[in-house]
Amino acid sequence: MILVINAGSSSLKIELFDEDLRSRIAGSVSEIGNSGILRIGRDEQNVSAATHQAALAQLLLSLTARGFPVATLTAAAHRVVHGGANLTAPARVTDDLLERIEACVPLAPLHNPNNLAGIRAMAQTRPELPQFVSFDTAFHATNRPVATTYAIPEDLRKAGIRRYGFHGLSYASIVEYFGDNLPQRLLAFHLGNGASLCAIRSGQSVATSMGYSPLDGLVMGTRAGSIDGMAVLRMAELHGIDQAADILNRQSGLRALGGTNDMATLLESGSAEAAFAVDHFCHWAARQAGAAIVAMGGVDAVAFTGGIGENAKSIRDLIMTHLSCFGELEAHVVPADEEKQIARDALGLIAEGR
Repeated sequence: MILVINAGSSSLKIELFDEDLRSRIAGSVSEIGNSGILRIGRDEQNVSAATHQAALAQLLLSLTARGFPVATLTAAAHRVVHGGANLTAPARVTDDLLERIEACVPLAPLHNPNNLAGIRAMAQTRPELPQFVSFDTAFHATNRPVATTYAIPEDLRKAGIRRYGFHGLSYASIVEYFGDNLPQRLLAFHLGNGASLCAIRSGQSVATSMGYSPLDGLVMGTRAGSIDGMAVLRMAELHGIDQAADILNRQSGLRALGGTNDMATLLESGSAEAAFAVDHFCHWAARQAGAAIVAMGGVDAVAFTGGIGENAKSIRDLIMTHLSCFGELEAHVVPADEEKQIARDALGLIAEGR
C-alpha cells in the first residue's frame, strides 16, 4: 500500500493506493493548529490537531479502524510544490534530498515548508518506511531556456529568478490518461481556484503559463494572473510589499471582478459584474492559449481538468469558441488525479529498486 500525503499550510490530505494504483480510501484534516475536522471516506468528526504530526497520527488511526493498519504500508509518497531548477524527477527521501528541498524554500515559502512538515511527520511515525517525493515543477523541466529565461540581468538570473511553472503533476497525469492515444500537440488547461495552461508536445511540456510563482498567467480564483511589473511596484508603493502580495494572491482574480472566487456562483448570478468576470476569465485563458499554441507549432486537441475544467461546461464551451480560429478541435475532459500520479511515481522508483 502506498500512502500519498499532501500537506498544506493548515491541512493534511491523504489517499491510499494499492500496487495496482487503485484508490482504497482518502481522508484529510483541516484547520491544523485549531479545532479541525477530520474526514475519512464519507465520515467526518471534530478533532484537535496542533501539528501536522498530530494530524497524521489521527488519520493513521482512522485508517487502522477501517482495516488499513499502518503496518500494511509499503511506502509514503509526497507532493512537493517546488524543486527549483535541479530537482526535476521523482526521488526517494534522503537527508541530502531534504536539504535540497529546504534550499528551495525561498522559491516557495508558502508551500515547501508544509510539504517538509508532512515528510517529517511520517518519518517520526514510521522511521523505517521508505518515502518518496514528486515535484510539481518537474514536468516543465523540458521547457527550453528561451521559454524559461526572463530578460533580466545575469546576477538575478543566477539567483534563481526564472520561469518554473506549476501544476506539473496534473499535466503528467493527463499524459498518462491518454496513453498511446496522446495527441501530438495537446493544449491542456488546469482550471480551478488556481488556473494554468500547458503546451504539451510529444508528451513533454514546451511552455506553460505560470512563471516564477503560481501567480503568473491565467486569471484565477483570487490571483490576478499576468500583470505589468510596474503596476506591481506601484501597488507596493501604495500598500507596502506584504499587503501588495496579499492583494495579488488573495484579493484579486474572479473575487475582485465578480465578488466571489466560486465559478458556479458567478455562472448562476446573472449580475453584470459576474458576467464580466466570466468573460474576462475565458478571454485571457484563450488569449494566452494562443501563445502556447505557437510554442508547440500548432494544436491537435484540447484537454480540460480541475474543478472548473471538469465541471463547468459553459466555461469550456466559451474557451473553445475563442479557439475556433485554430480550426475544429476536439475537447477532452480529464479527471484531475495528482495523487494517483504521485503514487505512480513512487511505484516506479520502487520497481527500479531505488
